[in-house]
Amino acid sequence: MSLSEQQKKHLRGLGHKLKPVIMVGNNGLTKSLLDEFERSIAHHELIKVKLSVGDHETRDKAIADMCEHSHAQLIQRVGNMALLFRKRKKKSAFESL
Repeated sequence: MSLSEQQKKHLRGLGHKLKPVIMVGNNGLTKSLLDEFERSIAHHELIKVKLSVGDHETRDKAIADMCEHSHAQLIQRVGNMALLFRKRKKKSAFESL
């Protein structure tokens, strides 16, 4: 799934007002955190993640691991915040009405 720059720009605009849904702390990426991340991105499609772990390289590795685990795409990273997107796999019952 590759997005055009125009699509990424639109998603960055939408993500600007979002609050972090997932917060990665000193324990890093645990199984329970990855499970919660999976549920959150499946429901919201576009989420903001706050990473309070280690240095720049450690945060980059954590973001890459989250993207790989969930097949999400990094839209933007600023400091310790990352904006991630994954298109919803199936439509909800309300979308078909």
